[in-house]
Amino acid sequence: MVGFATLIKNRRSTRKFTDKLLSPEQVEAILRAALMAPSSKRKNPWQFIVVEDKEMLRRLSECKPHGASFLADCALAVVVLADVMQSDVWVEDAAIASIYMQLQAEDLGLGSCWCQIRNRQTADDEDAAQYVRGLLNVPYQLEVLSIIGFGHKENATKPFDESKLQWEKIHLGAFRPAESPEEGGAHE
Repeated sequence: MVGFATLIKNRRSTRKFTDKLLSPEQVEAILRAALMAPSSKRKNPWQFIVVEDKEMLRRLSECKPHGASFLADCALAVVVLADVMQSDVWVEDAAIASIYMQLQAEDLGLGSCWCQIRNRQTADDEDAAQYVRGLLNVPYQLEVLSIIGFGHKENATKPFDESKLQWEKIHLGAFRPAESPEEGGAHE
């Protein structure tokens, strides 16, 4: 296990995967991470559908015209759902569980990528969540937030370039608008 700072620097979205399957231990570790994610008032409104079937992965990859095609070639997809009747902050809770899975995957040397479903449409202008709901028999009270694709990275990704950190978006004590370039930078 690498340190957390290295883990977050190295975790980049992976959209190209090899054909190698994940081991049962890797799948279990990813799902365990999701189940250990924090949630508001520990309500745990999230639920997860694990998909490994190649035909279903292909069909899921058609959930929207842009940003979903990588799902067809991943080894595993986890559809992230949440019960809207259980928590008013289900989006946040499900998003935290999603990133926990992605960080666990990176720690295992695997790649992952988030596919946004909520508030997206298919190529035919159908609600993407409804499309996924129909494919996977998702009950009405569960909303579809995202689909996270996992697999072995086809290519190594470069770590995050820390020289591109946007320190100007950090405000100390209160919000302070960035100075214009003519007035000088915020870090003089």
